[in-house]
Amino acid sequence: MNILLDNLDLFVDGFRTTLVLFIFSAVFALLLGLVVAACRVSPVTPLRALGTIYVNTVRNTPLTLILFFFAFGYPRLDLPGAGSYVVLAIIGLSLYTATYMAEAIRSGINTVPVGQAEAARAIGMPFSMTMIQVIMPQALRAVVPPMMNVFIALLKNTTVAAGFSVAEAGAIRANLSERGEPAMGSMLWVIAGFVMLVLILSGVQRWFEKKWSLTR
Repeated sequence: MNILLDNLDLFVDGFRTTLVLFIFSAVFALLLGLVVAACRVSPVTPLRALGTIYVNTVRNTPLTLILFFFAFGYPRLDLPGAGSYVVLAIIGLSLYTATYMAEAIRSGINTVPVGQAEAARAIGMPFSMTMIQVIMPQALRAVVPPMMNVFIALLKNTTVAAGFSVAEAGAIRANLSERGEPAMGSMLWVIAGFVMLVLILSGVQRWFEKKWSLTR
């Protein structure tokens, strides 16, 4: 317990940065994932091809390489956010996680009967309106479990940013070692923090599943 109390500043700062990375990356990944999923099921061939290329390319690239590019290559392009490693980590995590989010959403879209989209087109609704008003509300109910799994994976993936000068929870153990704290005890407290966050996400998942199961 002394490890936690004597180094509370490190734990607070580390997990605060982790939550910043997670929340912003989750929001951006969800928004981008919705767009990419719509492209993947679009009747327009170029959009489907673009979505497929993006998903297959980014998803098959290690996250470490993506963050390496944003840490060392992106700043050379003189683009916005190049001066902050936290912002660069959010961009990299968002682009990477969006591919998994898109596939999770696409799987939910595939659970919606084809007749729903055909009926919407029959009354003159365009593809965008059909997706927003007919398909997505039904698909998101089916996609909650895989979507929350993606969020949990994102939470754990934030630790990779510790290798690129981002002082988040993954860097706590190294900082505690510099203060002379035992490595095993430090690691156990970091693990306990992540377990608590994952349990919170699991609780949110169960709440959504229960709420939407009652409204079907």
